[in-house]
Amino acid sequence: MRDPTRRFSDRAGDYVRYRPGYPAAVGELFRDRLGLGPDAVVVDVGSGTGKLTTLLLDQGWKVLAVEPNAEMRAAAEALLGGRPGFVSVDGRAEATTLAPASADLVTAAQALHWFDQDAARAEFRRILRPGGHVALLWNQRVAGLPFTEDYERALREHSVDYVEVDRSSKPGPEAIGAFLGEPAYATFDNPQEMDLGGLVGRYLSASYAFGRDDPRFPQAASALRAVFERHARGGTLTMAMVTHVYWGRV
Repeated sequence: MRDPTRRFSDRAGDYVRYRPGYPAAVGELFRDRLGLGPDAVVVDVGSGTGKLTTLLLDQGWKVLAVEPNAEMRAAAEALLGGRPGFVSVDGRAEATTLAPASADLVTAAQALHWFDQDAARAEFRRILRPGGHVALLWNQRVAGLPFTEDYERALREHSVDYVEVDRSSKPGPEAIGAFLGEPAYATFDNPQEMDLGGLVGRYLSASYAFGRDDPRFPQAASALRAVFERHARGGTLTMAMVTHVYWGRV
């Protein structure tokens, strides 16, 4: 794979506009099940353009958003820089630059597969306060639906390395257990409605997609248009998605 800290350098704008966020129920889960109070400090690792960071700030917590990619970090700063509690950090999962015992919760959304997991686990342990938790999150498409099957067929045919990224980005129970021990688990519906521009933008936000300047992109866009026309109703379609949340201690 290309350098994981650089894969999204030319995707930040599309990521902001077209990637889904996370349901409000995730923040409620952290508050109610993990006991995070109003003065809690959360470290959001691999925070990207701030999709999960936004939800955490909505709960009133101080959020240290740790992101190694300069373009993604700048997009988050432009979006969230004026919000109370937001701190942007140039760091990595394996070396956050943060002080020991400085966090009540460490989160990583859509990011675990990019980490050196042994080093990240040690770093999370270092920065967590006693009793602190780690939460790992993924938004994933609901498999087996007609639209999902057509869309993923288009991704396999029109991408740089979709199959490899897709396989590595969905850790199984063994990998998650190795990181968190015996984690608790919750899932929430998180559908994403989009028009044709949104579907193409969703594709372009992915690290495996052909960029707009790639000579292969017009063929990819044509395939996505065909998928959209088969499944859209009234000019939009819904991408059925769920948010998976695992939490525990490292």
